[in-house]
Parts: sequence; structure tokens; C-alpha cells
Amino acid sequence: MNKASESVSDSVLQLPCSDRRKFLWQTGGGFGALALHAMFGEAALVDSQKTSADSFGLGQTDSVSRPPLPRPHFSPRVSRVIYLFMHGGPSHVDLFDLKPELLRLHGQPLPDSFGEVMTRRKVAQNPLLAPVRRFRPRGQSGIQISDFLPHTASCADDLCVIRSCHGDSVNHPQSVYQMNTGSILMGKPSLGSWVAYGLGTENQDMPAFVVFPDPKGGLKGGPPAWGSGFLPAAFQGTPMRAGSNPILHLKPPDGNSAQRQSGTLDLIRNLNQQHLDQRPVDQELSARIAAYELAFRMQAAAPEVVSLDGETRETLELYGLGRKETAEFGTRCLLARRMIERGVRFVQLYSGDTTGWDAHDNVDSNHSYQCMATDQPVAALLKDLKRRGLWDDTLVIWGGEFGRMPMSEQGKGRDHNPWGYTVWLSGGAVRGGMSFGETDDVGLRAVTDKVHIHDLHATILHLLGFDHEQLTFLRNGRNERLTDVAGRVVHQIIS
Repeated sequence: MNKASESVSDSVLQLPCSDRRKFLWQTGGGFGALALHAMFGEAALVDSQKTSADSFGLGQTDSVSRPPLPRPHFSPRVSRVIYLFMHGGPSHVDLFDLKPELLRLHGQPLPDSFGEVMTRRKVAQNPLLAPVRRFRPRGQSGIQISDFLPHTASCADDLCVIRSCHGDSVNHPQSVYQMNTGSILMGKPSLGSWVAYGLGTENQDMPAFVVFPDPKGGLKGGPPAWGSGFLPAAFQGTPMRAGSNPILHLKPPDGNSAQRQSGTLDLIRNLNQQHLDQRPVDQELSARIAAYELAFRMQAAAPEVVSLDGETRETLELYGLGRKETAEFGTRCLLARRMIERGVRFVQLYSGDTTGWDAHDNVDSNHSYQCMATDQPVAALLKDLKRRGLWDDTLVIWGGEFGRMPMSEQGKGRDHNPWGYTVWLSGGAVRGGMSFGETDDVGLRAVTDKVHIHDLHATILHLLGFDHEQLTFLRNGRNERLTDVAGRVVHQIIS
């Protein structure tokens, strides 16, 4: 190897590249990369990737100042969302979707007319399993709801029960991703991130998107379910928990004064800013700078938000905080209400650890436990939103990543069912006391007024004032969106 080659090799090895993509960019981009930047408009691309520090509530920096966030395309019906995610797959045929034919055929094999979708699944050979709890007509609307959910049933006239949802994967991680991001593939922006990107926050001291994971952990799919994907990193969900330490490592060390903390933050910010000035498209660094400033403000704001000292005894009892079975999820539901009161746009609560609602062995025992923990708090949240004047412009979503099969598994359980299941919405913007869509006679597949996950997402964005086809983000020369190339708004459920 000659000296020139050695010099080139040494320079390549010494390149300050922190990942493979940057290495390839610096060694192979050359004039082709410059031409590509010119074609797409480098300035527009850079601006689209910078973090909106002022609009999003993440503080202000010298070079972190992208153009205003996307604004609603029309008058929004709601301005905030609470998403109650029942991890594991609640059984629609045991909770919200009564099938008399399933009662009649209990113990018999699945009729041949239903079998083509099950050709590769041995569960099709298992006998049908009737609902394990009794259904009753509820409220003035007469919606059929199971005895598993007596408290939610008392709110029947406020529920819009969509019984014809369907997705594209039978596995947990992929279905968790699709319900949250619109794609079965990991790494796409979550619904909450799109809402944060579109609306920003109403409170400069709190993030726009907050997540309360199940404290027992174990979400199948993990944090990418609330990640920002290719959107700027600042729009990912911020995990929080109840108690005096809502975010790990947020509280400053003992003896560290506010003045000293501020000085430390200024030093870090200035050093990061100098680094960013040389890398204007580094959105992760932009987000990190802004996140430091948000964290500093949250040190004062977050403890008050998660403190329940100001809540009345009646409110605490309403959410079930006095009962062991309901105290944990009830606390998170109450915190969700406190979050949206203080300007958080999107709050997501996960119910269910690694197993969660995944009732393979025994539907009765599994759902008895999960419903006992969540039923009263969920109903309390709906009632509390009404009496505090938050009902009209808040959307509440309840559902899991899929439903359960009408056939039995291991005699008393049920397998996964992505072909037809139930999600309900509630709030002033949707029609309460109604059911929409139907599954077939045994609850296996959606057949009438089918609502794909893309349709559900399109409808949620519509209620927030966005045309789902126009809320986009430029990535690799393509305008990406939550609903990909599909999705339709379900206007029939909008009040």
C-alpha cells in the first residue's frame, strides 16, 4: 500500500462517526449527496427535522427553532386524548359483543362456513366456548355489556362501542405496534407522537405526550409502542409513574440548589449548542438540549401534577383508591385526568403486564382479575371528566391489540383474534349509547361496517382537527403519515 492509500485509510479510521449511517454518509455520500440535497431543498429538510422547542414546550435554544407545528386543518372536536390500553387482548365475546349463536353452539366445533380463515391454526378444531359471564342490556340505549364490567356498564349511554375492528397480525408485539403506530413493524411514530407533533402542548412545563406503563412491566413490544419513530425525538412519549418521584432521576440530588442546578444546565446547554451548530440536522441532539430544559422545569411542575393531596376523599373513593384491587389503576386514571387538566395533549395508560389480558388458559379467572382492577377506575374517569367540565373536548379510547377467539383453548381459555374485536370511544365528540359494526354470528370476523386500525386512527385524527392524509412528515423524500396509504374517517360515530 502506498503512502497516499495509507493516508486515506488512516483518515477513514479516524472519522468522528458515531454510527454506521454517518460513516457511510461521510465516506460515500460525496457529490451525489450534495446533488440530492439540492434536489429536495436542504433548507426545507433541515427545518422539518428540527425540534419545535417553543411550540412543543421544550424550552428555547438558539438554533432549535423549526417553523410552527402543523395546525389543525379544520375546527377540532377534541383537544386531548386519554388512551386506556388493555395489553394482552381483552375478549370481546365475553365483554361487549354478545353472540346468541355462540351460546347455542357451545361445545360444538366451528361450522365449516367459518373455517377458511383458520386453515393454518389448530385452534379451529377446538369446540366453541360460550361467554363465561352473563350479558345484560344497559342504560337507556340497551347496549349489551357483560357482568364482568358492572361499573363501565353504568356508563353505557356514554360509550360508542365499535364491534368491527380488525388488524393484520395475530402476534402480540406486531399487533401492539399496529394499534399504536399503524404498522406491524417496529420503529414507526406512535399515535401519541403524531398528536404531539400536530398540536404541541398547552403547558410549557409538561410534555405533550405522557405514558403510564403498567408498573409490573412486561409490555410485549416494549417502549417503541410509544416512540416517535422517524419524527423528531422530542415527540416520543414520556413515561411517568405515581408517587413523589414521577420520573426516574428527575429529582436533583440533596443539597443541590436551584441556582447550582441552573448553572449546570446552562453549561450543558452551551456545550451541546456548540456541538449542534456544526450538525444542524442532528434531531436527537436538538431534542436532548430541549429535554434538559423541560426536565429542569418539570422538577418543579411534575411533583404537583402527580400529588393527590388536593383531591377530595369522595374523588379518591370514586376511583377506588381505598381498595387494594383498584388502587393502582385508579391512581393512574386519576393522574390522567390531572394531566389533561394541566395541558397534556395525550395520556396513555397500559393495563396488564407480560400476560395481562392474554387469557389462553382461563378466561374467567384472567378477566375477573383484570376487570376487577380496571372497571371501577375507568367508569370513575368518565364520570369525573363530565363533572369537571372536561367531557366535551376530551376523547377516551379503550381497547387492546386484538380480541379473543370464539373457540376454546385448553378447555377454558381463548386464543388471539385480530379479525374481529371491540374498541370503544367516549367523550362529547362521539355518539354515546351506540354500537357500530358487527362480527359474524360467533364473533370470529368483522363482517359489517368493518373498521380497520387505519380507519380508527383516521377518525381519531379527524376529531383532533386533522385530515389524516395531510398530517405528514417528510422522510427520505416521501411524505409519511400515520395511516400509510389507507384509512377512512368513520363519520357515522361522530356526534
